[in-house]
Amino acid sequence: MTTAAQERSIPTPLGLLLATVAGIAMPAQGRVNGALAAELGSGTLAALVSFTVGLVIVGLGVLIFPKSRSSIKQLPTFLKEKRFPWWYMLAGVIGAYFVLGQGLTITLLGVALFTVANVAGQTISGLFTDAIGFGPGGKRPITGIRFIGSFLAIVGVLWAVWPKIAAQGASGDWLLPVLFPLSAGLLFAFQQAMNGTQTRYYRTPLPATFFNFAAGTLALGVVVLITSFGNPLPGHFPTGWWMYLGGAFGNVFIATGAILVRHMGVLLTGLGLVAGQLLGSLALDVFAPVPGSVVDANTLWGTALTLVAVMIASIPSSARMPWEKR
Repeated sequence: MTTAAQERSIPTPLGLLLATVAGIAMPAQGRVNGALAAELGSGTLAALVSFTVGLVIVGLGVLIFPKSRSSIKQLPTFLKEKRFPWWYMLAGVIGAYFVLGQGLTITLLGVALFTVANVAGQTISGLFTDAIGFGPGGKRPITGIRFIGSFLAIVGVLWAVWPKIAAQGASGDWLLPVLFPLSAGLLFAFQQAMNGTQTRYYRTPLPATFFNFAAGTLALGVVVLITSFGNPLPGHFPTGWWMYLGGAFGNVFIATGAILVRHMGVLLTGLGLVAGQLLGSLALDVFAPVPGSVVDANTLWGTALTLVAVMIASIPSSARMPWEKR
């Protein structure tokens, strides 16, 4: 039975604003986790700590809000009735794969090239998942306008981070490692779709977010356990409280994406998050720069082009380019 909560729709402009705001949390999480990794001497362990904190926060939310507790109690019914496959609850493993890729390849690729490859994967996969109707919002065809908007978004991100890529110098050593962030981006759209499908039935994003962090925490725990053999874990953790906020930032963009993907589709939700990611990175580079931060005309124009690309991609699917059949 369709409930009133399910019938309400989020207008696209509001949804894009929410996605952009949530996207700002992504570079903030990266900065926090990077600082924690430097203190611990392990990016993988820092990711595990981040996921664990996120799991605790969303777990408390599930316990506090009766609607979330009630929704989780209905999980056996949802699975029995095949509302969604049980493996949708493992979507968080994709998030673990992403942070594992950061730890393994970002020193070889640099943040800029990692970001471009990841965004390219997200955008391509967003078009595909919408086209086949994998997400909870149903099928959304690959129109000329959506394709142009997606292409311009990738160009905008490349333009924004080009100074950092150029500063690294040309090298063929990145050809193989770049497959990690590219594949993580391709999988990210499916993660959003799976979280969004669960949220459609739970009618609240907290249960899907909880299972997302639970699966990711378990996966990263196994990785840390395996890699810790012969390489003991640090005997102490930093006391700076802000270094443990990564999980909270993760809660924001995972939960927001789980809500919006049903109303806007996987592609547009992802592009909104990317726009927020660029704006957040720009703000951090301006107001809290770290060594290697670069802000110039390329950064500003690239970010602006990405925002324009998102607006183009948000044009209703009923619109067609001159060469398309109506």
